Amino acid sequence: MTDLVALKVANENRWQNAKLTRGPEFAHYAQKAVDNKRRYISICLRAGMPETAWPFIACWHYRECSIDFTRNLGQGDPLAEKTRHVPAGRGPFRGPTAFEDGAVDALVNCAPYAARNKDWSIAGGLTLSERYNGLAYANAGVPSPYIWAGTDQYVRGKVLVDHGPIEPVVDQQLGCAGMILKIMELDPSVTFDAAPSVVPDISPPTAPLDATWLQTSLNRLGATPALAVDGIAGAGTRSAVQAFQRSKGLTPDGIAGPETIAALQAALQPALQTA
Repeated sequence: MTDLVALKVANENRWQNAKLTRGPEFAHYAQKAVDNKRRYISICLRAGMPETAWPFIACWHYRECSIDFTRNLGQGDPLAEKTRHVPAGRGPFRGPTAFEDGAVDALVNCAPYAARNKDWSIAGGLTLSERYNGLAYANAGVPSPYIWAGTDQYVRGKVLVDHGPIEPVVDQQLGCAGMILKIMELDPSVTFDAAPSVVPDISPPTAPLDATWLQTSLNRLGATPALAVDGIAGAGTRSAVQAFQRSKGLTPDGIAGPETIAALQAALQPALQTA
């Protein structure tokens, strides 16, 4: 299971140091994104997201289908057909708002459930973007081309098929971080707040186990799908506990006993060191 707190810190550091290596290409697609700003904002509003999230939607649109409004935001499949790639089985979407309908579906109903995101700082948005594409790169400890291609933070490495290995090839597409840097040049109204500085509570939960603490902790560590923090340890929470246990070599029984709680606290510890 990926430590999303550590990944946010890594992405923030890369952002602070990133320089574009393919500026003219970024300019072309960033201008197309700015030209369609109103459409992206309408999607934000329909999905219950802040308007300021629109540059990230534009970046995902570019990465998935080169800002083609006849294709799905979720994976680039044609809107008029049921999708074949992950997330598969969505749609079809037809009519004058087909792109917006498909985009809202992808953001609200499909992992990583971007509409639920609360951290739209640059680190939070880029980390969500990485989750949108998949965490294979983070798990391998390398910069994701989905975020960093076209900047000096990326050299090579690309997953060529869904859930496949990272191949030693250079991603020829541009990454989200460079796109946003160029969008900010074209549209000075695009700014980002600092990342939330809330220090997570990783003190031992009291007995009986506080399910809210458990759900919050699993979400912070990248539970997919993200859990509703409702204090009810239902089937979704048990499945997330099992996934965490497997990632730590523990017996995957779905029960947050002392050994699992200790492993959760250890996994959360970097948040205290970087908050």
